[in-house]
Amino acid sequence: MRKSIIAVAIGAALTVAACGDKEAAQTATEQAAEQTQQTTEQGAAAEFNQSNPFYAESSLPFQAPDFTKIEFAHYEPALLAGIEEHAKEIEAIAANSEPATFENTIVAMEKSGQLLGRVAAVFGNVAGSAGNDEFRALQVKMAPKFAAHSDNINLNADLFARVKTVYENRDQLEGEALRLVEDTYKGFVRAGAELSDDQQARIREINSEMSSVTTEFRNNLMNLVDENMVVVEDKAELAGLTESQIARLASTAESKDMPGKYVITVTNTTRQPILSSLENRELREKVWKASALRGSGNTATDNRPLVKKLAELRAEKAELLGYENWGDYVLERSMASAPEAAQSMLRDLVPAVVSNVKGEMVAIQDVINAEGGEFEVEPWDWAFYAEKVRAEKYAMDSNEVKQYFEFNRVVEDGVFYAMNQLFGISFEKRDDIPTYADDIVVYEVKDVDGESLGLFYGDWFTRDGKRGGAWMSSFVSQSHLMDTKPVILNNMNITKAADGEPTLLSFDEVSTMFHEMGHALHGMFSDVMYPSLAGTSVSRDYVEFPSTFQEDWTLNPKVLANMAKHHETGEQIPQELLDKVMAAKNFNMGYDTLEYIAAALLDLEYHTLTKEAAASIEDVNQFEEGALVRNGVDVDAVPPRYRSNFFAHVFAGGYSAGYYAYMWSEVLAADAFKYVQESGGLTLENGQAFRDAILSKGNSKDPMQQYIDFRGQKPTVDALLERRGLTAPKID
Repeated sequence: MRKSIIAVAIGAALTVAACGDKEAAQTATEQAAEQTQQTTEQGAAAEFNQSNPFYAESSLPFQAPDFTKIEFAHYEPALLAGIEEHAKEIEAIAANSEPATFENTIVAMEKSGQLLGRVAAVFGNVAGSAGNDEFRALQVKMAPKFAAHSDNINLNADLFARVKTVYENRDQLEGEALRLVEDTYKGFVRAGAELSDDQQARIREINSEMSSVTTEFRNNLMNLVDENMVVVEDKAELAGLTESQIARLASTAESKDMPGKYVITVTNTTRQPILSSLENRELREKVWKASALRGSGNTATDNRPLVKKLAELRAEKAELLGYENWGDYVLERSMASAPEAAQSMLRDLVPAVVSNVKGEMVAIQDVINAEGGEFEVEPWDWAFYAEKVRAEKYAMDSNEVKQYFEFNRVVEDGVFYAMNQLFGISFEKRDDIPTYADDIVVYEVKDVDGESLGLFYGDWFTRDGKRGGAWMSSFVSQSHLMDTKPVILNNMNITKAADGEPTLLSFDEVSTMFHEMGHALHGMFSDVMYPSLAGTSVSRDYVEFPSTFQEDWTLNPKVLANMAKHHETGEQIPQELLDKVMAAKNFNMGYDTLEYIAAALLDLEYHTLTKEAAASIEDVNQFEEGALVRNGVDVDAVPPRYRSNFFAHVFAGGYSAGYYAYMWSEVLAADAFKYVQESGGLTLENGQAFRDAILSKGNSKDPMQQYIDFRGQKPTVDALLERRGLTAPKID
């Protein structure tokens, strides 16, 4: 079994509408309907032949998907055929009459599922980046099938017996092979391979239902975008926005068939970027509430029942597998090892963070009072007045800063330049590689010696059908066993400027580009034998380390000098303005940190519940409020970055009980970056050391040992506090 393929396939499918468990006794009508569906699926699978572009490996360089040939109709028959082929391959391994060995069992599983892997990777990526109702409907249909397929492998008794035999004779193995065997065996046990038949049957039911509910949650988020958009009739209400921003809102309204109006859509965070500019307080409140209250019963789509259901299902599954709660189950294989360690790390930061927030709040309230505002700061006020504090404290206009960060220059002279200085790599545009949507650029990445490493797709701009946020994924993973080089994809949601105008980036967007490139290079520099251990196939609280490490090169003087130039004059960013940027980089960090910690602790509160406690949740909103109070992060003006009803990371993605990972990884990143700065900074020597010890290893070696190999010791939190500009609580 290639776990990486199964993970991609299920990840692509975890976006479905809920479907109930089948009753043991079906009615004749239900049986007939099921038979019809099976016949339809068999027909769809039968349609899979050489005319389908997924039938064989792509002939394009690096096996890149050929989007000149791929049509939506190709996905379903290819996915069904992929599941069928993979199931036969697995059954052949399980039924092998030869004694179980590493080669005929573990390696054979690594080589299996190639068709399913290449189809699922393309389907999942396109669905998330340029999907539509057809994609979502197919995800609805396929999710339980992926879950069942995964269970059929993980709960195959004959297959597990062979895996266990290899595991028990693992003293003959070493290095990657040993780690793969141990990882594979543990994966089977964690999936329920040692449970009774009745328990395994219930695990199957839970997995099917979880796959459906998580997909419904994610699909609901897409619906909530339209349900919670804010329509503005009068342009005067948009005071504070630039003409370019207003034009974009008008364009959005046109696309929604509302000519002459202006439409503000909400992004998938509680705080909305537009709130920092809108002068109209009533409109700010309207936008904030559209964001913060979505999915909580205020419109047609209500995610609260799904939150409760997932908390119950996860707790029940963990209990069946012998764990106290879902957090214990998930974090067993993480660097943190247990929820208590993650909670302790976050809670230890709360006093310092809340102290900083209170200081920031005083400064904001002072501005409100000075302007004659007779109100206390509310969540919809924070960003707007924080910008005023920033402007006064640092005499810096964020729009002025944007003039020096034009998109193309940031890509070419910023991100690519920094990666060249650190690793010696270069990015060569490949106009001959087709893409799945407009505005995507493909590059061939070449090593310091000119050897090709793989392909990189930059999908940086927002579009209808694209999920929110920024992320990295892949079409093809690196593996010496499979003789494949990586084909990597970076996604962001930058709003492209109107035709003829330059796209100017905020400093946060620039930093995010460096962050996602860090993920990309974790996949690009992978140098392992087995696909299940390649690239970013590491624990959640380690995967964000390499990407966060790369963020800090954004402020490297050499990098800034190369990319921060005025988009019209080409003049270097003035040192005075640059000094303000540097001084202001930790501005509002109390707020930023608290909204993150609140969300991370909320995640852990849900996922440290027992089955009985999860079932007893009467009101999700009340549970959330209580969780924030219990953890001392209940500051009214600073709500969690994600509230329960739209917390996609944990209720629709792979971060359940793991959202803390960003902070955990930042501890590693801050400590490592400080070490590199003390060792010469932006040099090929430092880059090579980081690549050798971290980026090339994937999951072929224990993560902490990787870090120690690079750093020489375990990390401390000191560099994190310094990086975020946080101070100890002030004593009056």
